[in-house]
Amino acid sequence: MLDLSRYNIILASNSPRRKELLSGLDISYQIKTLPDIDESYPEHLTGEDIAIYIAKEKADAYLDNLADNTLLITADTIVLLDGKVYGKPQDEAEAKQMLRDLSGKTHQVLTGVCITTKDKQKAFGVSSEVRFSKLDDDEIEYYVTKYKPLDKAGAYGIQEWIGYIAVEYISGSYFNIMGLPIQRLYRELKEF
Repeated sequence: MLDLSRYNIILASNSPRRKELLSGLDISYQIKTLPDIDESYPEHLTGEDIAIYIAKEKADAYLDNLADNTLLITADTIVLLDGKVYGKPQDEAEAKQMLRDLSGKTHQVLTGVCITTKDKQKAFGVSSEVRFSKLDDDEIEYYVTKYKPLDKAGAYGIQEWIGYIAVEYISGSYFNIMGLPIQRLYRELKEF
């Protein structure tokens, strides 16, 4: 059982999936987001380090306004295919191209999470592997048009229609692929 009653917990995310997952821990929390947080990262970073860096940058944007009893949770998810980083698509055309790139291939989903209080910060990363079957253009068109995955890294949500028809195999945390590795977060919060 997780006792975080001494903290006012804030999830700094607009993601409905992250809200759903954190709610599954049966803890009280609030949603608070800041506009226009920079999600760029230094070019020398690779893989999991990118997601961790962005999660920490998001946390740092809140530091000046954190009360002593506040515990802040920030996260960032990226998709990695053949060394190329796929974040959130800018528009439907880019979303369709991302799905064409992922079609028939195995990619990594990397989430960086940062737990922050006024005097302490802990960041970690989780990696999962996903294999997509070959998608045809009609399937990609249908998914992007109906589900509008512009708020999702790699232009897809595994819990949506595309996950049902395309995901052949996963290795690692399913919840990480949804956007928050909740089992690991639970463990880290217990130790925090």
